[in-house]
Amino acid sequence: MKTNVIIDTNFLLIPAQFKVDIFDEIGRILESQYELFIIDKTVDELNNIIEKQGGKDKAAAKMALQLLERYPITYLKTPETERHLNVDKLILKRVKGDKFIVATQDMALKRDLRRNNAQLIVLRQKKFLMLI
Repeated sequence: MKTNVIIDTNFLLIPAQFKVDIFDEIGRILESQYELFIIDKTVDELNNIIEKQGGKDKAAAKMALQLLERYPITYLKTPETERHLNVDKLILKRVKGDKFIVATQDMALKRDLRRNNAQLIVLRQKKFLMLI
């Protein structure tokens, strides 16, 4: 059985910010086959970072978009009735309905996911990923 992993926007910035290969690390910590997902609005968030921020954040977002093209990631389409929700809210809704592990560094999202007994993948010591 495949493990499904949703990657949050901020998690895609880790390779540029901390020089950690999140894709190799996810493969290392998951003992079974897995499939990677993002919410389609994640691309909008990355483009927003590129347009409105500068320096390291802008470069990290550009690298994240390149990684999305390079790796096999499935885009979860946001229904029209939920387009007003941000990516974090969409992730929470998706996790309630399906069995997903969520890769995120967002403190508020992690807190909400723990309340829903969801498994998380997080960055530890700015060096490696851990499943919690």
